[in-house]
Amino acid sequence: MFSYDFKKTCVFGFGALGLGLSLYLLNVDEKAIAAAPDKPDFEFALPNKAWMKSDAEQVPIVFLNRSQNAAEWDKLTSFWNEGTQTVADVITGKKSEMAVVKIKVPLGLTQNPPVPVENSMTVAKWNLGKKIYFDKIISSNNTVSCASCHNPKMGFTDQSMVSIGINGNLGGMSAPSVYNSAYSLLQFWDGRAATLEAQSQGPPQNPSEMFDGKGNAWDAAVERLRAKPEYVAMFKEVFGTLPTRDGAAKAMAAYERTVLTGNSIHDRTEVAMRTRVGEEETGKFEVLAKDYEKVLSEAIAAKDSSALEALGVKGADKAATSELARSINNGRILFNGKARCNGCHVGDSFSDSQFHNLGVGAKAGKLPEGMLGRFGAQPTGQKNPELVGAFKTPHLRQLLATAPYMHDGSLKTLEEVVDFYEKGGNVNPFLDVRMRDYASEKASGPKAIKPLVLGLTPFEKKDLVNFMKALNGEVAEAIVVDPSKFAK
Repeated sequence: MFSYDFKKTCVFGFGALGLGLSLYLLNVDEKAIAAAPDKPDFEFALPNKAWMKSDAEQVPIVFLNRSQNAAEWDKLTSFWNEGTQTVADVITGKKSEMAVVKIKVPLGLTQNPPVPVENSMTVAKWNLGKKIYFDKIISSNNTVSCASCHNPKMGFTDQSMVSIGINGNLGGMSAPSVYNSAYSLLQFWDGRAATLEAQSQGPPQNPSEMFDGKGNAWDAAVERLRAKPEYVAMFKEVFGTLPTRDGAAKAMAAYERTVLTGNSIHDRTEVAMRTRVGEEETGKFEVLAKDYEKVLSEAIAAKDSSALEALGVKGADKAATSELARSINNGRILFNGKARCNGCHVGDSFSDSQFHNLGVGAKAGKLPEGMLGRFGAQPTGQKNPELVGAFKTPHLRQLLATAPYMHDGSLKTLEEVVDFYEKGGNVNPFLDVRMRDYASEKASGPKAIKPLVLGLTPFEKKDLVNFMKALNGEVAEAIVVDPSKFAK
C-alpha cells in the first residue's frame, strides 16, 4: 500500500570501553503517502501531513495542579482555561506565543493524569474523542454509545446492576465510573486493558455491549465513521489520516483523561488543616473535627451544593454542623483504623488499583459461575490462582452518584457496603488475605476460612458513611471549544 525510503544512520556512542551503537532510522516517503489510496488500513494509517493543521494551529491541552504548580493553579478561574503560552523553537531558540488550554486539576489530585507520549493532548483531538464518545455510530446498529452506559448525568455509569447493550443484551457486570479513570493502572473490573486507549477499543467488539457478532466489529465501525464527512475532516485535521481504529481509540482516551473529580469537603479540609498547622507552628499534621467544621461552615456560607448535598446539609445550623464535622472526622479515623478501609482504598482516588476477592456474590462458600475476575484476564502461562474472583478496587470519589456498588451492582447503598465489610465479605476458597481472621482459622483447623468481622457499632457505621460522603466534590468536565478561535 505504501512505499518507504530506508536510510541507515550509524551513531557511535562513547564510553570507557569505546563501544559503538548503531541506530536505524525510518524515513517515510510523504509523496508515497499522499498518493496512496483513500482507504488505508482500518487499524491504523501513516499520516499525510498535508491534511493536518499546522503546528501553530494545534492547540495543546496541559494539566496543572496545586501540588506541582501552586502559583499558576491559583490563578486559574475555572477547570477549562483558554489562554496562551510562550514556546521556543528547539533548534533556533526563537520564541513565539501559542494558544493553549490549561486544565485546573481538582483539589485532592496531587499528580497530573499520565499522558502517553504517543497520544499528546490537543483541543481538536479532545473534541473528536468527545464526539465519538457520545455518538452511537460505533455500535453495530447505531443504538448504543459509550455514554449509554457511562452517562455524565449518572456519575459516568448507568446506575444499574448490569448494563444493556445492543438488541437488549445484558452485560455481565455493573458499569464502572469513568471518573478519574486516567489514574488507574489497569482498566475494566478485571484489568484486561492496560491503558485508556486499549479500554476504549473493548466495547465496540463486545457482543454484550456494541457488537452484533457479524464480521469485524472495528472494520465496520471505521467504515461508518468514514461515511460521515464531519468525521473524515476531523480525523484528517488531528491525525492526518482517514478514520482509523487507532485514531478513534486515542481520541476517546484523550477525552476520558479530562473527566476528573475532586475538591471535596475532605480535600478542602486537608488544605485547611495544613494551613492551621502552619499558623500554629505545631508541626503535627493531623486533621481535627474543627477543620471539617471550618470547611463545612465556609461551604454553607457559599451555598456550595456540589459538596453539601451529599452530606444532607440544608442550613447553617451551627450545632448540626459541629456534630456532622465530628462524625466525618471519626469516620476518617475509622477508615484508616478499625474499619481497615485504607488497606485497599489509598491515594488520591482512594484505590490501590489492585485486585481483591471479597466473595461478592458467593453463596455456600462458592463463587458465582464464570466470575473469575483478574484470574480470567491474565494471559495463559501467567495465571495466579490466588486472583480467582478478584476484582479491581474502585475509587471512592462521587460515591453517591455511582451506585449500585461492587462489580455485580449487588449493593445499593453505602450502608449496605459497610454492612458487607462488617461481616468480612463472603467466605470462598480465594477470600483475600485482608478479609480473613487468621487467629480464628488457626483455632478452627487447617482448612478453615474465617472472615474478619470488624465489630463496628451502629454509630461507627454512620460515621464511616459520612466520611465517604465527604469525598463527594465537584465534577470537572471540560466544555467543547472551537479550535478555529485559537488559530494564529
